[in-house]
Amino acid sequence: MNRKFLPRIIAVQPWGIIIPLLLLVCFGAAVLYSAAGGSLMPWALLHVVRFVVFLIMAIVIAGMSRDFIRLMALPVYVILLLMLMAVEAMGFVGGGSQRWLDLGFMTLQPSELMKPAIVIILARFYDMLPPAATREFSSLIVPGVLIGLPFGLVLMQPDLGTSLAIVFGAGLVMFLAGLPLSWFITVGVAGLAAIPLAFFFALHDYQQRRVLTFLDPESDPLGAGYHITQSKIAIGSGGLFGKGFGNGSQSHLNYLPEPHTDFVFATMAEEWGMMGGLFVLTVFGLLLRWGIKVAMGTRDRFGQLMAAGLTATIFFYAAINLMMVMGLAPVVGIPLPFMSHGGSSMLTIMICVGLIMAVERWNTREPGSFA
Repeated sequence: MNRKFLPRIIAVQPWGIIIPLLLLVCFGAAVLYSAAGGSLMPWALLHVVRFVVFLIMAIVIAGMSRDFIRLMALPVYVILLLMLMAVEAMGFVGGGSQRWLDLGFMTLQPSELMKPAIVIILARFYDMLPPAATREFSSLIVPGVLIGLPFGLVLMQPDLGTSLAIVFGAGLVMFLAGLPLSWFITVGVAGLAAIPLAFFFALHDYQQRRVLTFLDPESDPLGAGYHITQSKIAIGSGGLFGKGFGNGSQSHLNYLPEPHTDFVFATMAEEWGMMGGLFVLTVFGLLLRWGIKVAMGTRDRFGQLMAAGLTATIFFYAAINLMMVMGLAPVVGIPLPFMSHGGSSMLTIMICVGLIMAVERWNTREPGSFA
């Protein structure tokens, strides 16, 4: 692409990924417009405005230097850890969980921001650690504390989905940093063995019901299995091309719960069908492919670990939400990036995008290249 006639601030942006994301956000806004009964408020307009604001923020983040991001890794982590403690002390309850802080001008979910923060602090730690030292058990102490503190605080809210997202991103960074595969296999086997104990003694009653419903949703279709049953009805009824924009019955007649947040994909699939779903999957595929190529294209250990971990975080968001609405995973409160209504989740995803853009800028390749 010939960019020499464009202002530098515009020319250097990775338009190869920004444009698909913009199209996905506009598509999401159309779905939210329909879910609101043909109204821009309260979801669709705010959805687009948030993306524009957070895109500007991502561009600012992309201009930050490697040394500055490394320097800010620990202070940001500590601030978010203190905010998670504040949630326990003064956070307000919504949907049965105590997850949010009221900042006056907005409500903030600190656990969302901890997802990229844990990736950055671990990338910083393993960048400082000699590669040979990663195979020593003593090297697990600091990462164990860094992961364990936010994991425990988020689990207390309770928010199992976000807790697992924190562990997922952190685990990938540790794996790519060079920890022996045998350690991960051991942890995985131990985790599988602990599932019965965790189910009966660690999970809340509603979480146990979600797991049982996932295993057999037809056992209580009007109770615990209602969400997933209605979601699958909405997706299945859309067929190949959908019922048409604004013609979804599941969301408009209030059969589908949370049609603008957790189950927005089901809302979309009913009206736009499989073709709409393929468009969403294609954009996510482009985003993940871009993130992987950025991580693989950098020779900087910190940038490589950070870009890979943040890409894994985005993948976790999308994969778990899509599996949830199709009945392939238990219902958890994880929204679909760029489509679900929600400020904290979009803020988190755009921070991830901005940081990956920063790593790409540190590389020598042309920004936004898929080659």
